[in-house]
Amino acid sequence: MTALHPTLETRPPSEASDLLLRRQAVLGRHTPMFYRDPLQIVAARGVQVTGSDGRTYLDAYNNVPHVGHCHPAIIEAVSQQMSTVNVHSRYLTDTPIEYAERLLSLFPAPLDMMFFTNSGSEANDLALRLTRFHTRSTGVLVSDHSYHGNTQALVSITTGLPTSEPLGAHVRTFTAPDVLDPSFSVEDALLQIDHAIADLQRTGHGVAAALFDPLFSTEGLPRLPLGYLDGLCARVRQAGGLVISDEVQSGLGRTAGHMWGFEATGFVPDLVVLGKPMGNGFPLGAVISPADLIESFSEANLYFNTFATSPAAGAAGLAVLHVMETEELMLRAQQASATFVAGMQDLVDGDDRLVGVRGTGMFLGMKFVDPHSGESDGSTARAVVEAMRANGVLIGRVGRLDEVLKIRPPLAFDTDHADFAINAFAKSLDQVRR
Repeated sequence: MTALHPTLETRPPSEASDLLLRRQAVLGRHTPMFYRDPLQIVAARGVQVTGSDGRTYLDAYNNVPHVGHCHPAIIEAVSQQMSTVNVHSRYLTDTPIEYAERLLSLFPAPLDMMFFTNSGSEANDLALRLTRFHTRSTGVLVSDHSYHGNTQALVSITTGLPTSEPLGAHVRTFTAPDVLDPSFSVEDALLQIDHAIADLQRTGHGVAAALFDPLFSTEGLPRLPLGYLDGLCARVRQAGGLVISDEVQSGLGRTAGHMWGFEATGFVPDLVVLGKPMGNGFPLGAVISPADLIESFSEANLYFNTFATSPAAGAAGLAVLHVMETEELMLRAQQASATFVAGMQDLVDGDDRLVGVRGTGMFLGMKFVDPHSGESDGSTARAVVEAMRANGVLIGRVGRLDEVLKIRPPLAFDTDHADFAINAFAKSLDQVRR
């Protein structure tokens, strides 16, 4: 790992300040950005990025560059394909087909056919459309603090971000239980599912789908009780609905021990949604489904996507899978995760503001609480995220009050990267305590 020598200076140079004003002038003042003083990134490689301030930061947050920023194999694959042929989806080209075959080989039966999309939002939107077609129902179950995309259909089911649109009349929510919060038991959680299904049926919506991220990332990475997901899936299917696993954040080896988040949490969904990590920055998404569901839908609906099934998209996806295999990224992630978890557990044990290490693989978190009241503490988490930037590491926050630190780096992390991040955490916690 290249040595990192950050200073505590976080004020961006005038160039970054000017760029922020220009951004606000053309994109508006309310487009979200990280950090009190937004970071302008001017270069990136591997798991490190360089800011316009001249500093190098360890990227422990971004899952878009899944196998590392600016990976030469991805650049070469896309460039070569773009320089050969990159027509749209209604011509016959071999690269997308080869990629689809390779990707589908990584799924268990009966998940054996797919639609290409350009993003996770598109994929979730299409997955919901598929479930409504198949079930002839409209009702959707989602967690009460979740995000699955920004199309009109997905905004109507969004519960984890501010929106002006109300929750759809066809939507019912549930709370993901957490073994670290014994006040809400698995029995209570499943009874909540029963009530939500009954209400959808009573109001004539029926049950089309339950849509959730198997790690419940936006919710703050709760530790799910044994039996919960089995019970949820069984209830949805008994009501005639389908289970959609949103793997945009949880999939493609993110858990390190399994390729897919649903494998790590122990269930098989009816549909799987994939997104941004697939192409390492090249726009790419997918819906994975049993063939009979896709074939029956396609017989009744002419669906195509001009850019999603392009040769360049296929080349990017193939290159990501190739790099994951040849560089043994899941094995490296397992090793880095073990270092991370051990170091984070030491921090939790020594700090009464922290409760539990959460997550798995290269998706981890720690929750902040007020040590006196036990209430979630988003303000301290925010201060630690800022301090981590000052100490050379980029992370984020999730949870209802943004009280859980979000550590979700490129999969190319090594143990020395984890050690560096843990040292930065220790320093940041000490600085914020003062």
